[in-house]
Amino acid sequence: MRFAFKTSPQETTWDAMLDVWRAADDIELFESGWTFDHFYPIIGADPAGPCMEGWVTLTALAQATRRLRMGTLVTGIHYRHPAVLANMAATLDIVSGGRLELGIGAGWNEQESGAYGIELGTPRQRSDRFEEACEVITSLLSQPVTTFKGSYYTVTDAYCNPKPVQQPHPPVCIGGSGEKRTLRTAARFAQHWNFVGGTPEQFSRKRDVLYQHCADLGRDPSEILLSSHVAFAGDPAETTATAAALGEAGVQLAIVYLRPPHTAAVLEPLAAALSQLS
Repeated sequence: MRFAFKTSPQETTWDAMLDVWRAADDIELFESGWTFDHFYPIIGADPAGPCMEGWVTLTALAQATRRLRMGTLVTGIHYRHPAVLANMAATLDIVSGGRLELGIGAGWNEQESGAYGIELGTPRQRSDRFEEACEVITSLLSQPVTTFKGSYYTVTDAYCNPKPVQQPHPPVCIGGSGEKRTLRTAARFAQHWNFVGGTPEQFSRKRDVLYQHCADLGRDPSEILLSSHVAFAGDPAETTATAAALGEAGVQLAIVYLRPPHTAAVLEPLAAALSQLS
């Protein structure tokens, strides 16, 4: 089993996050680090609390580390035009020396979307928009020129230069578990699918739906890395047991979610416990 960590840039300081990432960069067990893409704190936190922007934070972390792969888990696609996001991704892949994981999702947060006047849309509209965005992004990152006309996005003879280091594009990580649309979009575009978290049984069901979509589309499911969030509540042994159970169900990458307050002191004991599964 493989391991990563996630530090949401909410209810924390830049210095605290930086300490965690620099320490993790020296711990080989952790292959990647992740942030989130929200403008308000989530998971029951005070929405008026501090929350740093995810992509700017990630870019700074790219310069502060040398080895870790990195991504947002995941970018809400409706916050940025996909052509803008493609250029951001290409640039960060270059800045990081080819370490970007391109995490994207359909978006869900009604509170911050409404507050900023960013249209979220109905579940169907979100799914339609997301699929169009995936097509625009992957084409811009990999093709010399892109023309696309959809219901939500239109690009005409569009360029995205320079291209990312990773070709044809950085691995696309799609997060979400909607069985009819999100998992089908993942089967079409993703090199990595993230299960937001839950029981091994819930993971297994969603994986089986993903694989059926792969079969319908003629996609080899082994091309898609399977990951899951694993919550860390302070006990490395408990986290390891949760990861082990998910690993038995087929999770290949456990992304340990470190909740604030962030401290680098948790990393060594956590890595020692998780190393039993690697």
